[in-house]
Amino acid sequence: ASPLIVDDKVVVLPGGSGGKSVVAYNKITGAPVWKSLDDPQAYVSPMLMNLNGRRQIVVVTSTRVVGLVPENGSLLWSFPWNTSMGINVSQPIPVGPSRFFISAGYGQGAALVDVSGGSARAVWENTNMKNKFNSSVVHQGHAYGLDEGILSCVDINTGERKWKGGRYGYGQVILASGHLIISTENGELVLVRATPQQHTEVARFQAINGKTWNYPAIAGGKLLMRNANEMAAFNIAAQ
Repeated sequence: ASPLIVDDKVVVLPGGSGGKSVVAYNKITGAPVWKSLDDPQAYVSPMLMNLNGRRQIVVVTSTRVVGLVPENGSLLWSFPWNTSMGINVSQPIPVGPSRFFISAGYGQGAALVDVSGGSARAVWENTNMKNKFNSSVVHQGHAYGLDEGILSCVDINTGERKWKGGRYGYGQVILASGHLIISTENGELVLVRATPQQHTEVARFQAINGKTWNYPAIAGGKLLMRNANEMAAFNIAAQ
């Protein structure tokens, strides 16, 4: 997991018992500020969210999702989220003022979680989206992501699957200008329309070679892609 900078603190996830699963240090001096929880950790980076009108640090451990007070690390709420392997990788996605979307592989599925009223509850929960180690994106009320390697579209408010199609393996998905940019597991780049009507590929080509699990990135009109062997940049700026 990546560290999170919040105000004058840097928050990291060493994991484990003794109340040291989540730790905040002063970002200038490195002095400990607070320590919290006893959870084994996952692969999810801590995120700063504003849920139910309150700023909080959302952490996905190996067994649950929690909200912590940024100033002292105290627990605000907890939502069980435990896969058969104890592995969580996908980032939670804020949806509206008090809700977030969460997904996991290993048979777990996805859920829309509401944290209003001081507790966390599932608005819906099913197995229509199983993000193993990639995260979905949300666009105009729908979540798009790789459901165990197959691209799927799910209604974010109901959990209903709109379509499923396109075998891209354990790649990654990002959203840009109403389209999904997918890097496949074997190094292809695919452009798909972000629409709940149907799965429609616009373009597809081999970008790099070899197993590709890294996220692509867009900056300065360039699309950047890499894996353990190669890196490439493509000009996608409007002509």
